[in-house]
This record gives sequence, C-alpha cells and structure tokens, in this order.
Amino acid sequence: LHRRGPGLLLRDIQRGDDAQIDAVVAIIAQVAPDVLLLTGFDWDLDGLALTALSDHLARVGASYPHRFAPRPNSGVMTDFDMDGDGRLGGPRDAQGFGRFTGEGAMALLSRWPIKAEAAVNFTDLLWRDLPGAILPELGGEPFPSSRAQAAQRLSSVGHWAVPVTTPGGPVWVLAYHATPPVFDGPEDRNGLRNRDEAALWLHWLAGALDVPAPGGPLVLMGDANLDPDDGDGRPDALSALLTHPRLSDPQPRSDGGAAASARQGGANDDHVGDPALDTADWADASDASRNAPGNLRVDYVVPSRDLTVHAAGIHWPTDGADLARAEVASRHRLVWIDVEITP
Repeated sequence: LHRRGPGLLLRDIQRGDDAQIDAVVAIIAQVAPDVLLLTGFDWDLDGLALTALSDHLARVGASYPHRFAPRPNSGVMTDFDMDGDGRLGGPRDAQGFGRFTGEGAMALLSRWPIKAEAAVNFTDLLWRDLPGAILPELGGEPFPSSRAQAAQRLSSVGHWAVPVTTPGGPVWVLAYHATPPVFDGPEDRNGLRNRDEAALWLHWLAGALDVPAPGGPLVLMGDANLDPDDGDGRPDALSALLTHPRLSDPQPRSDGGAAASARQGGANDDHVGDPALDTADWADASDASRNAPGNLRVDYVVPSRDLTVHAAGIHWPTDGADLARAEVASRHRLVWIDVEITP
C-alpha cells in the first residue's frame, strides 16, 4: 500500500475502485486479526490515508478503532549524499529510502486499546549509537563520510514498542520494517544496516538501551527483509532473535508457499530453507532480473514464551480465486498467530 507520490494512496482508497486495495481489505477481513501491522503503507501527517483505509475495513466488518502510526524515517531527507553516488536529494539520501516523507511506512491497527502515551519509539536512534553497531567503510574510511554517519539513524522505517490492552491483559508489540540488504555497493551499507536493525531488539531485551524492556508478554512483528537461511544479507542477529530465550518462534507455515516454490523453480531450487515458511513471492532466476532471490521468509510474528500459541500460519492459498487475490494484494503474504495470555 505505497504509491509513487504523496497523497496518491489516499486518492486510490477514496476512489473505491483500486483492485490492489480491495484485495488487501478482503484478505484482512477474511483472516480477521485482532492486532495488525501493515508495512509498506504510506504515512501522512494527519493520518488521512490510514483513516480512509480503516473506514473501508469497517464497511466490510473489520473494525479497527485503535491505530498507531508516528512519523517514520522513510523519505525524511538529509543534507548528505547517504548512498555515495555523488548526488544529493535522491530517495536513497533520505533517512530511509523514500521519494517523499512517509513513503512505504508502517501502521499498527487494533481492535483493542493502544496505550500510545506509553509507547517506546526508537526511530530517531542514530545508527552509530547502537551498542556494537557495525558501520560501513570503504577503503578504510567511513562510508559515505563521518559527517553523514553522525546524522544517519538506524531505522530505515521505524522501531516501535507499543502496549496493547487486550482482554487478557497488556501485550507489547515490537514493530519494525528493515531495509533490504541489497541495492548498495562493496561497503555493504544496506546489509550492515539490515543486520543492526534486528540487533536493536537484542540489545533492548538485554537491557543495553536507555529505556528498559517491559517484563510482560510481547510479540515481535515486522518485515525483517531477511531470511535466516536463504538470499542475501547477514542473518546472525535475526537468527539470534528468533532463538532468543525470551521468544518462541512458532514458524508459521503454508501449503501455498511450498507449492509456489516447486512451481516456480529458479532460485527456489537452490534454497535450503523450508519453502512452507516463505512469506514473500519474489522473482526467480528465470525472470532474468538483476535481483531474483526467489521466495523467502522475511515477515515475522514471534511471541514471547509467556504467551500460549494455539495456531500459526501464512495466508498463502494454493490456487483459485483466493490465490489470485493474494497475488494482487502484495508480493508479501499475511502472517498470523493465535495466542492466549497465560498467568
């Protein structure tokens, strides 16, 4: 749900005839989550697009009266040549990739009250201030420059810890959307940043940041843009997060992901991870694309161990109208878990 200019998403929602938006709304209404994180959703200052989408959802019986969507880093322009291409003002010179402020941001929607005043927002944290940060270098020098690194925030979109008051008690949602670990050069700027975006949660849970982590139930939700087994990137921090002693990865699965991998072949044939865990349907080698990673597991919903998981899955149908709708909605599939708060 992101477009190539400000206001275009709101326009498309209000017109009421956009096939992709209709497909997204239909899938959300079908799966009916109580708490939903949207990634790749255009932000605007007054939340008009989010309100319009919420109204659309309410009309089909999926009401989300509580919403959280602070300003992201995507599209927030800097005064530096952040990608080192010798030019200023490009989408990669923003704090996070974006042609305009808020392109491809995040939004949290909930049936239950969100305690926005208690939320912890790490979006402004400088990358260099993360404990153990691995900053890019080229030729032994900071990339693109030491001045640029002094302004560069860690989050390409945002990192939020948001308390939701459920009927069973409060649950903290840890939400983020990391940069893809590609589209850079030998300095591996995006690969290193993607790695450290996952590492932020490790440091927070370890008590290494200024704001202490909550002691109660929590759920990590987001697009890590990284597969622990396949594709590009540095998966050590993500793998440590998925096996963290406080978390329990339910490994949501789908028959559709396995079927798609077998049907499409290409890069998928070389993967070592279980294709039933895949959450994104990306190009494979047969497309002759410069970036053809195949299908990967990049989207996660991971609860803490003090939540009882009753079921988990990925909305990836195998065929028919449901599959066609999912393909129109997004390259990503909706990941869900059913949990119960236990004393």
